[in-house]
Amino acid sequence: MIGIDVSKATLAVACWDVSREEVVWACELPNTAEGLAELVARTVPGDCWALEPTGAYSKLAVETAWRHGRRPLLTPPKAARKFLLSVNPRAKNDKLDAKGIARYAAVVALRPFVLKQPSMEELSQLLTVRKSLSASLAAFRQQAHALPRREAELSPVICTLQQQLRAIDRQLAERARREPAVKRLQAIPGVGLVSASALVLRLQMTPFVSYDAFVAFLGLDLRVSDSGQHRGRRRLSRHGDAELRRLLYCCAQASVRAKDSPFRSQYERERAKGLPTTGALCAVARKMAKVAWALVRSGQEYDPARVYHSRLVD
Repeated sequence: MIGIDVSKATLAVACWDVSREEVVWACELPNTAEGLAELVARTVPGDCWALEPTGAYSKLAVETAWRHGRRPLLTPPKAARKFLLSVNPRAKNDKLDAKGIARYAAVVALRPFVLKQPSMEELSQLLTVRKSLSASLAAFRQQAHALPRREAELSPVICTLQQQLRAIDRQLAERARREPAVKRLQAIPGVGLVSASALVLRLQMTPFVSYDAFVAFLGLDLRVSDSGQHRGRRRLSRHGDAELRRLLYCCAQASVRAKDSPFRSQYERERAKGLPTTGALCAVARKMAKVAWALVRSGQEYDPARVYHSRLVD
């Protein structure tokens, strides 16, 4: 098992022998085509390269691994960080991280590290830029409200951000017209263009074998903490894609207010059980995630009468 700690300029590499449970060799290579060629020479086809997603910094390593018959594995940063802290609580550097990643990958079943296709990468960047622009617009609007005497300076910035957001929304709408899955998801009450695009992006990138796997990936599954006769409080695990989880929660809020939404009855049932508003909305968001998974997987059109029909998510 090859563990790789990726940085902008270097790759810290450690080879973990699973049978002997020890590091057999380690090195530091430049994060360049030449450095990766040396790593390919030191490994054999079929070897697993475990590395964390670091955006553009890890892209070359993943492409090289696939091209030369190695198996790149996606190491979840949050879980790996906790593991690294448990094995090296008093020190942290790139070499120790590489060893820890290799050990982590040897005991945890990791999924393949698959890079986005060009069309998916374009959509991902569009959504990322839109999120940044939206956050900036909200911040400047708050400043304009708090600083009314500076309206002359803030108004042009707000106007520019609004124009950029509208331009991105037009691009997303154009893509949606060419993507049937986005149109299907937009038919769900409360799901808009941005949320539908983000859901389709994730579901097309990752082949979740079941809707439960998708829900767990989103962090909308319940975390159980029981011991003996003590039954701990159930909470969301909050692992995985936080942004998509936030979008689904917003969709749930919109859906329970929408006319003739089939999710409103579930929200009322959850509230009648004693769940707080947030918990009931999370339950609705979880159900909406299951419906989205089913529609993208099956290619069916949205039918409100079948939302709570078991065959929809078989």
